[in-house]
Amino acid sequence: MPAQDPVIRTFAASDWTADELLAAKAASGQRVAVVVPARDEEETVGDVVSGVRRSWVEDVPLVDELVVIDSDSGDATARVAAAAGAVVHAAREVQPGLGPAEGKGEALWKSLFVTTADVLAFVDSDLVEWGPHFVAGLVGPLLTAPEVALVKAVYDRPLLDASGHEAETGGRVTELVARPLLALHRPGLAGVVQPLAGEWAARRSVLERLSVPVGYGVEIAALVDTADLLGEGAVAQADLGRRAHRHHRHDTLGPMAVQVIAALEARTGARSASRTSELVTLRQFDRVAAGFRAHPRAVEVMERPPAVTVPGYGQGEEGVGA
Repeated sequence: MPAQDPVIRTFAASDWTADELLAAKAASGQRVAVVVPARDEEETVGDVVSGVRRSWVEDVPLVDELVVIDSDSGDATARVAAAAGAVVHAAREVQPGLGPAEGKGEALWKSLFVTTADVLAFVDSDLVEWGPHFVAGLVGPLLTAPEVALVKAVYDRPLLDASGHEAETGGRVTELVARPLLALHRPGLAGVVQPLAGEWAARRSVLERLSVPVGYGVEIAALVDTADLLGEGAVAQADLGRRAHRHHRHDTLGPMAVQVIAALEARTGARSASRTSELVTLRQFDRVAAGFRAHPRAVEVMERPPAVTVPGYGQGEEGVGA
């Protein structure tokens, strides 16, 4: 007999009106931050920031802090984000005494040191098809359901090619890496439709207690750690409709996969999570006239410690609502 599908509670942005979200926020006394990690996204970050600000800071005062963490961009990402209305922090300038690290997880971890909100919603900066309702769907469960600690986005995810045309369904690392790993090691989370979704939200009281991979392992690590800490009932998901982002070359997926696998292995006991820089060499290959040439990539699999253990944590910054 087939195993029964694990049930993960699913919400939708349309479950609440704006007034209901504001009432729930006031009743709970919680503050909300939207954090946008960005690196070289000058073409799209402005639209993401301005869309969130217009809908949830100016029209409806749901978001108290709108922050972009700029990860060493070589373009005008920081300037564009600031002009659109975000408070921008350079990742390398937050807690610089802890030493350098690069990656999406590093940016999300650093956001804990420059925000004070009780609920943090993370929205990717490379979105080209999305809507401000993403914020409502992500934070709604956390404002209205005290038992929920982490919310993952669910959406139709077309993959756009370089010209903007729909090429195929996205989520290749999810299907080939994350979902099989969860089936093997955390079957109770198999009902999470998109475990690597870049849009998700969580309570600060949980995030600050978690070890955080500095790279693309951050999403699956937070998912697994929250379930291990509080039980699978603390995990929910929000159906956000449709979401598209810029195309990633297939050879960039290998490093992502390494980081996802490393994060899961650290949580199954197969490897130890390193608190200092740890590089794994991934060898990919290019066709050349003489045959194949190895193209090694150094992939960072370090993890940052729980924020509550770091001196200086809790000082925060002024948000957009100040």
